[in-house]
Amino acid sequence: MDFLGEHSPEMLPGNRVLPPVQGVIEAPHGTTIVAAAFPGGVVLAGDRRATMGNMIAQRDIEKVFPADEYSAVGIAGTAGLAVEMVKLFQLELEHFEKVEGAQLSLEGKANRLSTMIRSNLGMAMQGLAVVPLFAGYDVDRAKGRIFSYDVTGGRSEENGYAATGSGSVFARGSMKKLYRNDLTEQETTTLVIQALYDAADDDSATGGPDVARRIYPIVTVITEEGFRRLSDDESAELARAILEKRLEQPDGPRAALL
Repeated sequence: MDFLGEHSPEMLPGNRVLPPVQGVIEAPHGTTIVAAAFPGGVVLAGDRRATMGNMIAQRDIEKVFPADEYSAVGIAGTAGLAVEMVKLFQLELEHFEKVEGAQLSLEGKANRLSTMIRSNLGMAMQGLAVVPLFAGYDVDRAKGRIFSYDVTGGRSEENGYAATGSGSVFARGSMKKLYRNDLTEQETTTLVIQALYDAADDDSATGGPDVARRIYPIVTVITEEGFRRLSDDESAELARAILEKRLEQPDGPRAALL
């Protein structure tokens, strides 16, 4: 970003001049991203739907990307700008590691992403906002951590779980009733898919598991061993198990009563 800002500032996402338009700019938007921490790591997942107004722009968009070996970014907001920002973020982390011979701390990565989001404020004011969710394994603290952002680049560390995007209210409510801080990795991956299912149930912009087209949520796990994305078969198996249980209990599992 510093190099582009000095030599070609017009190429930065937030500095581009948009042509004059009337009304709202219609562009594909990514929707719901969820994350949950468990002892030993963190899970970051996203649905596959992109919308443009009231239309489905894409059914199988990818919204979760590895930032580096121990962190990942889930994008919500204007898809094109978000993907471009993630690629630039990946490049910056790789460049830092090559120059310094060590990885940037997780806190440093979160702060850098905050700066990049803030640089997009001009676009956000025109309706082209990018609001990602950042998660990773903190090697120094030996734990998974989650960071959420607002359109101005404001950063907040979340305790246990988080969600962003149009279906985030429903996803967060789902995780709130089911989350425990002693969940296993398997239970946490099931939890985030449950949350995405609940979000899709109430938010038309969030896509649920599409069995007919074999399109399932992207689920990633980050532990001390690094970043790992669940295979399509693993995601399908989890999603199908949840769908079968939903046939018996359509509104999903209930939190245990004390």
